[in-house]
Amino acid sequence: MTSPSSPAIRAFFDEPTNTVSYLVSDPASGRAAVIDPVLDYDHGDGSVDVRSVETILEAARVDGLTIDWVLETHAHADHLSGAPYIKAKTGARVGIGEHIKDVQKIFRPLFNADDLRTDGSDFDHLFKDGERFMIGGLTVEVMHTPGHTPADIAYRIADAVFVGDTLFMPDYGTARADFPGGDAHQLYRSIQKLLALPPQTRLFMCHDYKAPGRDTYAWETTVQAERDGNVHLRGGVSEDDFVAMRTKRDATLKAPTLLLPSIQVNIRAGRFPKAQQNGVRYLLLPVRPRPGAEAGIS
Repeated sequence: MTSPSSPAIRAFFDEPTNTVSYLVSDPASGRAAVIDPVLDYDHGDGSVDVRSVETILEAARVDGLTIDWVLETHAHADHLSGAPYIKAKTGARVGIGEHIKDVQKIFRPLFNADDLRTDGSDFDHLFKDGERFMIGGLTVEVMHTPGHTPADIAYRIADAVFVGDTLFMPDYGTARADFPGGDAHQLYRSIQKLLALPPQTRLFMCHDYKAPGRDTYAWETTVQAERDGNVHLRGGVSEDDFVAMRTKRDATLKAPTLLLPSIQVNIRAGRFPKAQQNGVRYLLLPVRPRPGAEAGIS
């Protein structure tokens, strides 16, 4: 049973992107936040829908909740953010870690994004490490957890922590660190920061992919369970050994299907690039020929 000082948490799993979004609320005041909402995007035809965010908004309406915040754990590479739609419908503020500015600076030249500001001002608030803010009567503590990207943060609310992409369920392991600005050494230290929390602390994942041998999706675990059983961390693995494992493993991973469209949108706080003269918005696909293939795109 939820105590007055603990958040009420509802999870919404988007199977096409393996993403978990959360509606987190203060039972006493009815104030709420949405963490990592998904915009439904069909990469095949470029169509966009809002059924996933509408499901969350309908749940909030049924429960009589007022959404004050949309909280991003980082600029996601596997789904487009539904933050602008929630903001338009509720007036909620959109927040992310202050190091989104670093991510914007990395990707602005890649997409020749002349309209992109690199000061984070597309977002309503940039959170600093250790910053605290309120959702009704609930205190939220921000934890900077870089490594997967420079801007990753986790949100700690009472005994619950929303960890973004830093950790996965114990039987699946840890996040990749090979995206631009990623760093496996930083990832290891961020994970240790999370695992130093009290053992009963509940950890809520941003993704799940059903580890081999597990037939159902899962997204809630504990610090103790991660300490004891995470397949990439158990046995007190050293930082150097973790980095070696992570680097070798990342070299075998394909880029997420929605990497390029997601980054273009998410570093703009979910905003699409400006419309062209024909009124249509376009997402760019940079073409990078491999060595010796330059003539193939002439």
